[in-house]
Amino acid sequence: MKKTAFVITIAALTLWSCNPANESTSNTESSEETATISNKIHMKKVNFPSEGANLVGDLFLPPNYDASKKYPAIVVSGSWTTVKEQMAGLYAKRLADEGFITLAFDFRNFGESEGEPRFYESPSMKKIDIENAVTYLSSLQEVDTDKIGAFGVCAGAMYTLMAATEDDRIQSVVTAASWLHDSNAVKLFYGGEEGVNEKIEAAQAAKKNYAENGVVDYIPTISTEDASAAMYGPYDYYLNPERGAVKEWSNDKFAVMSWEDWLTANPMPSAENLNKPTLMIHSDGAVLPQYTKNFFEKIATSDKKLHWMETELESPFHQFNYYDQEAEVNESVSQASKWFATKM
Repeated sequence: MKKTAFVITIAALTLWSCNPANESTSNTESSEETATISNKIHMKKVNFPSEGANLVGDLFLPPNYDASKKYPAIVVSGSWTTVKEQMAGLYAKRLADEGFITLAFDFRNFGESEGEPRFYESPSMKKIDIENAVTYLSSLQEVDTDKIGAFGVCAGAMYTLMAATEDDRIQSVVTAASWLHDSNAVKLFYGGEEGVNEKIEAAQAAKKNYAENGVVDYIPTISTEDASAAMYGPYDYYLNPERGAVKEWSNDKFAVMSWEDWLTANPMPSAENLNKPTLMIHSDGAVLPQYTKNFFEKIATSDKKLHWMETELESPFHQFNYYDQEAEVNESVSQASKWFATKM
């Protein structure tokens, strides 16, 4: 394994953050749209409520699905600003192929889900959405409610860990390339203390404008030219239509009011209250590797594992490989499926 110093490069300083054939019987509304994905995996478009908003998700059913049986289930979450058609959907499909019922969904304010203001990134809201996704899975007759897990990639790992700390229905947790920060870490990525304060002040002004005038102030989600973008730089995953630049995702709208919620979120203290079996997959080349190690060390339970992958890439550029590259996805799915199969 290549040992890299915990150094944020100049490029990283401008980085983002992570950036069935048979209908189930349930009291939660589901659409009739069902599709065969691959290897006899079926995907069904579903709807469920979260704090009064209708959320839309893709429910993946494993090969040889039998509606008379009960299956372990997993809620899957992707990085910030993303939609279910990106990394969440990819991991949900792959984990379904391992025998789980999986759910990838659009958080409030994003994608097909309801919620205003649009493109407003709120870690606390996303944590609640994950808990409501668990409620939805628990309502399905084909789900074993004693075997519900949660999987998160990048910032989705942060939201997932926070939810698992509070929701006892989540029996086991797996994260890949977790984005975990505190007030010191955000300074490394967002222009030091001055840059962070400027973004928080801009967010507060945007919230005031929205409250008084109903106007949402936006900046680009990603740009190679506009330095004010939430993600500024030539990050191929988000710019490449063969990867993450899918039509369902917005590359031009990030609600400025999000900055305050994002920059003041601190998932680190939640580790001391996390008593669920937890697997964390990371590398020296992924984002903020020491923060993942620090979080792992403080997890309350002894039933935990840190799976460290080898890479020649400097931090944080290995991060993007976990979103869709075969080597990282294959290893993460292999580790996660084994963990979920034995830990819930």
